[in-house]
Amino acid sequence: MSLLISDELIQASGLSEAELLEELVLMLFQQEKITLGSASRFLRMTQLEFQALLADKNLCIHYDVDELHEDVESLKELGLL
Repeated sequence: MSLLISDELIQASGLSEAELLEELVLMLFQQEKITLGSASRFLRMTQLEFQALLADKNLCIHYDVDELHEDVESLKELGLL
């Protein structure tokens, strides 16, 4: 599913499309609706880059068991485990 956001809403926000996407992803991450891994993928960032973005915005990282399993699988896929 794609989401269409009107130009009027983008203009009213004072943000670019990329900034609006970033704000949406950050909000969903803060509300624990998406994981760190998902958030970084949505923004086409590495997890480290997303963590740096969180630090720049003074936002906390929540890290749960599901994210640990996701990280372990990622490390296995990269051949690091």
